[in-house]
Amino acid sequence: MTAKPPAPPAGQEGVRLAKRVAELKACSRREAEQYIEGGWVRVAGQVVEEPQFRVLDQPIEIDPHASLMALTPVTILLHKLPGFDAGTGEPIDIKGVGKGIRPALNLVTAASHAQGDRSGITPLKKHFTKQVLCVPLESGASGLVVFTQDWRIERKLTEDAAVIEQEFTVEVRGEVPPEVLDRLNHGLNADNRPLPPVKVSVSSTGDALTRLRFAIKGVHPGLVAYLCDRVGLQIVSMKRIRIGRMPMTTLAPGQWRFLMPYERF
Repeated sequence: MTAKPPAPPAGQEGVRLAKRVAELKACSRREAEQYIEGGWVRVAGQVVEEPQFRVLDQPIEIDPHASLMALTPVTILLHKLPGFDAGTGEPIDIKGVGKGIRPALNLVTAASHAQGDRSGITPLKKHFTKQVLCVPLESGASGLVVFTQDWRIERKLTEDAAVIEQEFTVEVRGEVPPEVLDRLNHGLNADNRPLPPVKVSVSSTGDALTRLRFAIKGVHPGLVAYLCDRVGLQIVSMKRIRIGRMPMTTLAPGQWRFLMPYERF
């Protein structure tokens, strides 16, 4: 995720950065690798995270606060774009390729990091490994998606899925009569089994579209589409704007940020 200085010119092999750091820090090679992977080492003023990076005589700085403690697990909040897979494995049409799958995690890049991220966390390569997607979202939908390295957040979002409310804005064609709203809010079931409780209201109306707000506990991919189909509504777009107490707020489409330590689902 971070830029790095150019490698030595051809014919000048240099030495591994880990070896140089071990000499400067008077530590073992493995400890030197940990310092480098933790983002504590700069070469010519730029952070380098690869222990195998080759250096010549560039200046090397080791942060005076460098620590060998493992990086704190991070959680990523992403405003997913339509057409990216978020845990459902649905193939979608990719221009020039045909049917395929584009993981939503591909959207998490240095360029798409929200400028308004107030976490103070410097993105490192290790922050983007072993990330677990916690709450699936349809490929055709947009909105809030959560990736985490923190087992506590993964367990919370998995074990409490039936009681965590999710909120969606859904645009449908035409008007939505009061009796259709009433059917959505009461009385729909599947194979004589009740569906998860749902609260539906009209957010806005236009000439050809109505925007609905869905708030559902125990939602799963496909449920909103099923409900709309049962009452004859044609979905134009769908966006998840909240998971539990966590709103998507100001994240622009395709952008991401780190979860703040005080934020809770």
